[in-house]
Amino acid sequence: MDASVDGRRPARTVGFRARHGARFGLRTATIACAAAALVAGAVPASAQIAPAPDPVVVVDCFDQAQVRPEEYLLACGDGNNRLVDLHWKTWGSHTATATGTDMVNDCRPYCAAGRFRPYPVTVTLANPERWPDHPDLDRFTTLRILYTDEAPHPVPKDSTYRLVY
Repeated sequence: MDASVDGRRPARTVGFRARHGARFGLRTATIACAAAALVAGAVPASAQIAPAPDPVVVVDCFDQAQVRPEEYLLACGDGNNRLVDLHWKTWGSHTATATGTDMVNDCRPYCAAGRFRPYPVTVTLANPERWPDHPDLDRFTTLRILYTDEAPHPVPKDSTYRLVY
């Protein structure tokens, strides 16, 4: 039994934290977590992380927005020219670059009887502008095709097209 100096109160031989350590630590941690949650909830939405802006798109022949498409139809009227197996190296707010294959119908002896021939290419999309049909989106307006081997006759090895869709 603890003895007191003057006989009225027992002497303290063990400190408060030693006797109540586990409860004291748990209570302090709970209060600290609650305070942190209140502070996090009080931060205005403008100070929190904003969602990423919509990416620039490329519009296809069917007036659909595409981001990093695996295929892209160049000849909307007859389907005789299509980019396939596109592997995008970059897709940024100003340009996008991919490698792939341009499948071109040789139309010999005429297009319905022709064969599709593969030509390896590097494709670059550029010159983003607001899309009139969707003013919240920017769309690429030019497409450059660089044939890395031979180009289909009579197409130049380096060609840039205005995208009007």
